Amino acid sequence: MSNSTQQATQDFKGTNKLLVGIVFSVLTFWLFAQSLLNMAPDVQKDLGVSSGILNIGISMTGLFSGIFIVVAGGLADKLGRVKLTYAGLAFNIIGSLALVLANGSVLFISGRILQGLAAACIMPATMALVKTYYAGKERQRALSFWSIGSWGGSGLCSFFGGAIASSLGWRYVFIFSIIISLISALLIMGTPESKVITTVKAKFDSLGLTLFVISMIALNILVSKGSEFGWLSGTSIVLAFVIIIGVTLFVKVEKSKSNSFIDFSLFENRGYTGATISNFLLNAVAGTMIVINTYMQQGRGLSAAKTGMLSIGYLCLVLITIRIGEKLLQKIGARKPMLLGTLLSGFGVGLMALTMVDGIAYQILVFIGYSFFGMGLGIYATPSTDTAISSVPNEKAGVAAGLYKMASSLGGALGVAISVAIYNGLSASVSYTTGATVGLLTNILFCVLAIISILFVIPKKQN
Repeated sequence: MSNSTQQATQDFKGTNKLLVGIVFSVLTFWLFAQSLLNMAPDVQKDLGVSSGILNIGISMTGLFSGIFIVVAGGLADKLGRVKLTYAGLAFNIIGSLALVLANGSVLFISGRILQGLAAACIMPATMALVKTYYAGKERQRALSFWSIGSWGGSGLCSFFGGAIASSLGWRYVFIFSIIISLISALLIMGTPESKVITTVKAKFDSLGLTLFVISMIALNILVSKGSEFGWLSGTSIVLAFVIIIGVTLFVKVEKSKSNSFIDFSLFENRGYTGATISNFLLNAVAGTMIVINTYMQQGRGLSAAKTGMLSIGYLCLVLITIRIGEKLLQKIGARKPMLLGTLLSGFGVGLMALTMVDGIAYQILVFIGYSFFGMGLGIYATPSTDTAISSVPNEKAGVAAGLYKMASSLGGALGVAISVAIYNGLSASVSYTTGATVGLLTNILFCVLAIISILFVIPKKQN
């Protein structure tokens, strides 16, 4: 039997100050950690690492966020959502400092892992705070701003990262990240703790977590460095066996446990399931950003700053249309805006995939394509998030939010790793243009699969 903790928690209503603090905390991942998507060439040159190590470092943040986000969601429910948010901000400060001081692969990858753990704590904890302290239209408004920090940060990261890398240097991105983390902590200060009291004590599913971690890390390494190892090499074959055996054992173990690492009962709700699957797939389309940004610099000769300028339409439209998605949700429900958003994003990526176009005309296509991409994500964001968290009871809010955001992080990590592997492989063996074309077409496939999941999983009458 579970219930909310204190009377203070029941009486407290979310404020704009808290909401800004939450948005700033979310920005530490989506704006600052993901800025590497447009700084990859500068970072690689400065640190002197291989493309495989760079790919691992870039995707490691999303991977570790995805791996531990469900655990952090459960801890947020038990220990407190405010405490876990502070823990996440502390992880981000330490991880960002490691990146500022990095002079090779060790501190670079360590810092990226710590940023992933930061996101794992912050995402479900802040989403659960929104569910707890905001209600009705205020919750949908708060979710819109939460989405602005998330999806809007992903749009701003390309422009911001390119501008900072070309002027101050890429390390300054993470100095700003530390500053924003400190401001976020000050704004959240004074918020009553929110957690769930339960009389049921269950042993933590350490075996399930271990199997999941091993499987996901092996998958990331295989995708990131498979071309370097050789896809039929002994190393790649061993990694493939580890993934297959690990996932098989994980599913078997989880189904036999009452205290499973992943609460599969959440997927009995088709709305939650459809939102989570489509969220995974649409986040995988984040691979578009690193493919197009790297291609514009390597294949078309643009600077990081000029490449970032091409994504301004993405930034503006994702910020504008997030509130439009909120209004559409209130008028026609979640399913149609989610479909519309995914279609628009796929169309935008399709425009960018027209790499046979030369000169300034292609830059215009990229700008327009980025704009449609951002418009689609903005419309999709709030209906999807609201569908996910409104479908579950409050005592499972942290776990459900954690699982939903695990889908975001793992989708982004694997999407980036797959896209970069395709781009680097074909760029080296054929041409930059071929690598970009196939990499972008892969992201269109992710959009198509997301559309299918919305159409056939989410009920038509889902609100």
